[in-house]
Amino acid sequence: RNTFTKSCDRFKMFLAALSFAYFAKALSGSYMKSTITQLERRFDIPSYLIGIIDGSFEIGNLLVIAFVSYFCAKLHRPKIIAVGCILMSFGTFLIAMPHFIIGRYKIETSIRSSVNSTNNLSPCPASSPESLRAGDRPSILPSRGCEKESSVSMWIYVLVGNILRGIGETPVQPLGISYIDDYAQSDNAALYIGCVQTISIIGPVFGYLLGSLCAKIYVDIGYVDMETITITPGDARWVGAWWLGYLIAGAITLMSAVPFWFLPKSLPMPVEKHDTNCTPEQTRFIKDSPGLKHIENHSFKHPFTEFVPTLKSLLGNPVYTIYLCVTIVQFNSLIGMVTYKPKYIEQHYGQSASKANFLMGMINIPAVALGMFSGGVVMKKYKLSIMGAAKFAFGTSLLGYFLSLLFFAMGCENAKVAGITVSYSGLGGLSYQEQSLISDCNSDCSCTSREWDPVCGENGITYVSPCLAGCNSSTGSGKNTVFNNCKCLAVANTQPGNLTASLGQCPHRDSCEKVFPYFLAMSVLSSFIISLGGTPGFMLCIKPELKSLALGIHTLATRTLAGIPAPIYFGAIIDTTCLKWGYKMCGGRGACRIYDTSAYRYL
Repeated sequence: RNTFTKSCDRFKMFLAALSFAYFAKALSGSYMKSTITQLERRFDIPSYLIGIIDGSFEIGNLLVIAFVSYFCAKLHRPKIIAVGCILMSFGTFLIAMPHFIIGRYKIETSIRSSVNSTNNLSPCPASSPESLRAGDRPSILPSRGCEKESSVSMWIYVLVGNILRGIGETPVQPLGISYIDDYAQSDNAALYIGCVQTISIIGPVFGYLLGSLCAKIYVDIGYVDMETITITPGDARWVGAWWLGYLIAGAITLMSAVPFWFLPKSLPMPVEKHDTNCTPEQTRFIKDSPGLKHIENHSFKHPFTEFVPTLKSLLGNPVYTIYLCVTIVQFNSLIGMVTYKPKYIEQHYGQSASKANFLMGMINIPAVALGMFSGGVVMKKYKLSIMGAAKFAFGTSLLGYFLSLLFFAMGCENAKVAGITVSYSGLGGLSYQEQSLISDCNSDCSCTSREWDPVCGENGITYVSPCLAGCNSSTGSGKNTVFNNCKCLAVANTQPGNLTASLGQCPHRDSCEKVFPYFLAMSVLSSFIISLGGTPGFMLCIKPELKSLALGIHTLATRTLAGIPAPIYFGAIIDTTCLKWGYKMCGGRGACRIYDTSAYRYL
């Protein structure tokens, strides 16, 4: 009896450790997605490159998952999971490293000299024939440090760190779930796995909340005087303390590795586990192939010789193959949505990165968790068969996608930006070109059309810079800077008014603010309905010696055909809707500053 009690205690310890490991990896993974726009702005890279960085986690899985799932199942699984957690933490710390070697973040601005002064300096330099012929002027001259900074792409550290995270995460799920399935009572195994999966959903909640908190904090907090920062968290140039969350997530992941070192390689096998036959109904759906019978009737002499026929046996299972194909299609849309949804909320509804992450963590993720839990309750209450569970999952997914179509009707118009979305007279339908930023009202100034330093005019129109707004003077300093005598405001003013402009983009109109709550409500409802059918895959009956491999191949296929390509091609498509690109200090295109929100919505 003492041996049985000790075995139960160790199994409970493993459950608790695995749940914490799931929480840690989910937290760091969701935090990565919450920093998408922060990384994009900090390293001045387009969305498709961010997609490559995000997909690099799946590349790390791809490198080792099939072999870890199959061969490591015969080794000391708890210690292998511990090594994976340590590798995950190291990769997470590596992602934060560029912050400590890249130097201070330099805000793209054309009014640096006037913002920090109370003098009435003119944002509109006098033009010369040479500058007019050139058509533009460099706003920030390349410095001596420019060549050094551009010689090494700091985002590569993030890429490599995310690959290491992917490699480290590989053994956690297949080895952890197979360990539970081997040493838990048959009646309780599904419950334990469901509990672990449910706890893992708490990780993204905290991950997005951590992302929301860090996005509020300026990237170089403690190293700069915040009074001199002229932008707010809602600005397209704002970069939060993205690195801080990675240090926290890395420390939590490192802590999750500790308990696994004290767990045994194996536990006493429950009595009923000696009978590994499937139920009659499950046997009708999944039949043993000749290849599998051949494997069962021979001793395992060499792992490499048995791997290929075992894999053929698994993929010869029609139900398992159909399940793979369906989840690959679903994961493509799901991963693309989860990766760029906070960015969509920022760009389309004018919300800050902090608020977008907060809403994802407090509204969307709990809806998914509640949906998965409710789906399990429904399947248990009505005792759905395997076919019934498959029909239930198909129906909920179809209904959820139909509801998602309503998002097309919940859009906002493009923000009014002079020379980009509207003409300087305030009329829409403008086809943006760089030359359209120059107008008669600012032709007397030697303005650059490359910078993004927006100001909001009293007429409700945003201008790319105070120079392009034709402003002749400025008063105040820092965030309180006001630009006066802005000639371009008079062009669009139907009534006489003050020709002043303030820092930052004009806020979205009230009509957009009214649509946003309906968008959130529909987003929660569709996420809940789609996630209702998220558990039927665990009902498949597969031979015990194939369970680790089946989970590994499923993860491998979904990440290879969905996890890697989806963020990349979604990001590339989003890049096509960019209206105004930023430019790096040393030349070259940087991150996007403003998107065509109408085109973005229909992608």
